[in-house]
Amino acid sequence: MLIKNALYKKDVDSILCSQFIEWKNLQNKTVLITGATGLIGSLVTVTLLAANNRLGLNCHVVAAVRNKSKAEELFGESECLELYERDIREPIAYAKRRVDYIVHAASCTDSRSFVLCPVETIETTLKGTINVLEFAKLHSTIKTVFLSTMEVYGTPLNDERIDENHSTNLCTTDVRSCYPISKRMSEQLFASYSAEYGINGAALRLTQTFGPGVAYNDGRVFADFARCIIEQRDIVLHTEGLTKRMYLYTADAVSAILHIMLMQNDGNGSFDVFNTANESTYCSIKEMADEFRILGGKDIAVKIEIEDVSKYGYAPTLHMNLDTSKLKKTGWNPKYEFHYMITNLIEYMREIKSK
Repeated sequence: MLIKNALYKKDVDSILCSQFIEWKNLQNKTVLITGATGLIGSLVTVTLLAANNRLGLNCHVVAAVRNKSKAEELFGESECLELYERDIREPIAYAKRRVDYIVHAASCTDSRSFVLCPVETIETTLKGTINVLEFAKLHSTIKTVFLSTMEVYGTPLNDERIDENHSTNLCTTDVRSCYPISKRMSEQLFASYSAEYGINGAALRLTQTFGPGVAYNDGRVFADFARCIIEQRDIVLHTEGLTKRMYLYTADAVSAILHIMLMQNDGNGSFDVFNTANESTYCSIKEMADEFRILGGKDIAVKIEIEDVSKYGYAPTLHMNLDTSKLKKTGWNPKYEFHYMITNLIEYMREIKSK
């Protein structure tokens, strides 16, 4: 069970202490979470279960998952947790109780799949979003939160600040664009369902997010760097590492999701989008590798060995300098700085490797 890990439990406790989350709005409510066994979906699930126990909310959590056995292993048993086994590409047929809130976290996240299985990537995103919105319409949900991505802005070429109204230069003929374009279209679906059917929703355009809960074999760059430190190997970059972006700790991401979900709506049919990142972490891939190397000790080096990276599904070189002032104006702020995020990631992955 995730909650048995000390680092993971500490993160959950931290979220529960967030003063800006309106926990009282969960009283006697039901929350549906899609992608509940994913990195962010699982922390949302565990946090809601912990909040229910600690705060006496009498809320019910429905975890929509593809693999029930995996979910049972992650979450254990709880009277307020119900596992609903479903492929998100199929209509959601859950009918045991009215659902008040939805966190739509189901998505393809493996960059390799963006280039190897682009059709399936699009299908998962768009069919999943339509199924969630149809279900939200049926249940007249209070609010549905969609986990979008910073990649909807394409590949910004300089350090210009990017707010939520920034344009995009996404190329529709680039196969890898299947991921950000389908996310962008999902946001349009939310806006359309909001306007036509009165659905209340919000999309969080998340930057790369990591922390306890990352699988040891995760293919993303931060996990690769952490494995190098744990296994005492040099960090090898296959590009010059010039891409610059921000990062976010998992606990900060979940506090943002719950904060936006439980905020009072602006009215029936409201929809808004929010950049979600920790601005203090803005750096290049090479600079990030150096941060990991420092924690790894003097025997670890950062090497650059250029090769054709198209097979990895990496995004092109970009400068994703997100402006998060809109989200901060709602009362949310990230708690955790870069060194803490990296240290906890390494510590967690070291622990799960040894088991």
